[in-house]
Amino acid sequence: MESEKEIYCKIISLENLIFAHKKARKGKTKKEYVLEFEKNLAYNLKILYDELRNQTYNPQPSKTFILRDPKTRKIFVSDFRDRIVHHALCNIIEPIFDKTFIYDSCANRKRKGTLFAIKRFDLFKRKITKNLHSKAFCLKADIKHSKIFNPITN
Repeated sequence: MESEKEIYCKIISLENLIFAHKKARKGKTKKEYVLEFEKNLAYNLKILYDELRNQTYNPQPSKTFILRDPKTRKIFVSDFRDRIVHHALCNIIEPIFDKTFIYDSCANRKRKGTLFAIKRFDLFKRKITKNLHSKAFCLKADIKHSKIFNPITN
């Protein structure tokens, strides 16, 4: 098992930051904030590396906007530098954590998207209903801002 220091060194390595930059810019190459960052790409990545190495890096406040598609949602957008750091972090820790997740965990995992989840659900549905010959029930829930109900204190 690697130490935290070894993992951190991998996260902040210039090689990883360059790779993270490529991932962060994917599909956004014409965006103004990407073009601005890439005007002095080597310098900006070096500054980011130095801040991470010296532990002086601070994320910028997120930009917020409202999206109505089809329901109203509040969207938070990170600064481009912060997205690079996010990708750098995920590049290193994702393989470490992914090994610990159960097979059927699908959220934000490579090769485990919506289609995988639907196929797994269908497999379990057929298994529990004896190939659709008996009745079964499924609970679909979205827990939001839940509060634990405690009859003693509530």
